[in-house]
Amino acid sequence: MLLHGVFPPITTPFYPDGNVYFKKLESNVERYSRTPCAGIVVLGSTGEAILLSDQERRDVLKCAREYATPSKVLIAGTGIESAIETLRLTEYAADLGYDIAMVRTPHYYKKQMQPANILAFYRTVADRSPLPVIIYNFPQATGYDIPAELVIELAEHPNLIGIKESSGDVEKVRKMVEGTRHVRRSATVTETFEAVTPRMLAAGTTAGSNGGGGELVQVAGMSGSPSGKPSSAVVTIVGKMKTRQKEAGFQVLVGAAQKLHPSLDAGAVGAILAFACVAPTACYEIYAAWGEGDAELARLKQDRIAATAQRLVGEFGIPGVKYGMDFNGYFGGSVRLPLLPITGEVKTEVERLLAGTRN
Repeated sequence: MLLHGVFPPITTPFYPDGNVYFKKLESNVERYSRTPCAGIVVLGSTGEAILLSDQERRDVLKCAREYATPSKVLIAGTGIESAIETLRLTEYAADLGYDIAMVRTPHYYKKQMQPANILAFYRTVADRSPLPVIIYNFPQATGYDIPAELVIELAEHPNLIGIKESSGDVEKVRKMVEGTRHVRRSATVTETFEAVTPRMLAAGTTAGSNGGGGELVQVAGMSGSPSGKPSSAVVTIVGKMKTRQKEAGFQVLVGAAQKLHPSLDAGAVGAILAFACVAPTACYEIYAAWGEGDAELARLKQDRIAATAQRLVGEFGIPGVKYGMDFNGYFGGSVRLPLLPITGEVKTEVERLLAGTRN
């Protein structure tokens, strides 16, 4: 599965009494589905997943899946401290039709999180997971920072396809990219080299086509090869949908919006950004400018949001993100204890920070 692009790790809306506000979740997912983001992450850290019950996690996954468009890659945060519970939630996400499982590093028993423990955990999950798995490293929250050397070793597993690296360490990103460059994998993409999800194949549609599913037919004459033999550019038809294969390798995504541009320069292929919950288009514009080779524009777009993202996400956290969403037309709403809402003074600052980023 191709993970190139920007993904918002969506928040979980709550009523003031703390119950999940599913109607607002539906509304947010539908709106993110209309943005240029590549997909949506459900039950990440920004989704307050750790504060939800098991049944609430399942209900949130189901609701988001029902209202996301087929063209968006759906990533389910399924990491729980034990491998067996992680697999149970991953299997549920797979049954719903999610594309990827994002599994955070176990961390509660920190002294026991030695290389052998981490290798065994991720290999066990990857061996048994019905979905491709990406590692999720968020040391600011977990207190555990998975070493680049372990990530490089885990990248050899065929079902571990990437990592979300949220440490903000650009040099670590570079090291992981260099250390996994030898990993050769391909992903099914559209004619315009965007991700193809199983839900798209089931529907037989892309943004520009329609029709039912059908038999896979290779169109050698469209491959661009003078001999007409299949090549890396060969087109495969599923119903009325034309697809290709694109080399993906081990895919490194980052979690710090204020360092998106330098992380892309270091070899990251995309990002899962809490700031994209507030301003998805502003984040995408950095990625798009970089992808088009316009380094100056990418830098300007990066400079535009860097201080705001650092303050809003890095310092105010989920309460700040949720208020920023309210300010920008999404539904943020309440947080769950032990998180507290931001003060009126902080709200005023958030509004000032976002005055030039209304999208």
